[in-house]
Amino acid sequence: MWRFLAGRILQTLLSMLVVISIVFALTRLSGSPIPLLLDVNATERDQEILTRHLGLDKPLLVQYGIYVRNLASGDFGNSVLTRRPVTEHIWERLPATVELGFVAMFLSVLIGIPLGMYSAVRRGGIADSAARVFAVLGQSMPTFWLGLMLILFFGVVLGVLPAGGRGDIRHLILPAFTLGYFTSAAILRLTRSSMLEVLGSDYIKFARLKGLHEQVVLWKHGLKNALLPVVTFAVMLFVQFLGGAVVTETVFAWPGLGRLILESITTRDYPIVQAGVLVLSSLYLTGNLLVDILYSYLNPRIRHAGG
Repeated sequence: MWRFLAGRILQTLLSMLVVISIVFALTRLSGSPIPLLLDVNATERDQEILTRHLGLDKPLLVQYGIYVRNLASGDFGNSVLTRRPVTEHIWERLPATVELGFVAMFLSVLIGIPLGMYSAVRRGGIADSAARVFAVLGQSMPTFWLGLMLILFFGVVLGVLPAGGRGDIRHLILPAFTLGYFTSAAILRLTRSSMLEVLGSDYIKFARLKGLHEQVVLWKHGLKNALLPVVTFAVMLFVQFLGGAVVTETVFAWPGLGRLILESITTRDYPIVQAGVLVLSSLYLTGNLLVDILYSYLNPRIRHAGG
């Protein structure tokens, strides 16, 4: 077990180093932020002073070494534009992204599991067909298009929900549904297939032969055993929510971390882009590591195969 755990942690650290290197290279390839920071009347001398102040006059390998060294000591640097520590910007925006992710995850589970279970129980019926159409639409519609249509209908035509921004619970409904629709469809399909497999097992047939009530068979023996892969999948989805909310936050002007990264890309604010991507990647890789450990605990054959 310890060998398996050490191997997975090493893989996670190597993956993080690859992410750090790629983000560093991409931010430098996007161009220099100097023209965006100086006035149009700035002289070449002004540009040289600012370039030296930001450390951009050094060779790229030296800049990379300084960046990795500062990260190792927990220093994310300061924003190029505001001169404030990057960690302040991250902590200001991260709660909004976590809030949106939690609500979207809650909606996904609330919609996906009951519909998936009902679809499995009514297999081949009208309800099953309707649920499958719902799932196909959810996994085929682009997120930005769905968000724009919801804004047009509920925000502009009906005027019953805010079209953007962060405030009370009404501001959460449209972005959370937009972000959660795709995953609710995925949870629906996984729950349906898992329930169909469980309902065809011998212990379910035996429970029915014992004369147990059908609701007891479904909820106590069926759903309980079918939920394990769904719960594991849902944990990974929540982590993906935090990283994949960039489009939704942009469409709904939601002041989260994803939108901060996008804004920083347009202004070439390197430190914020690097730190933001690093935080999201860390969450994703940590979630993957926890799921691997959970799987290896539940199924020892996995750790023996991978150890």
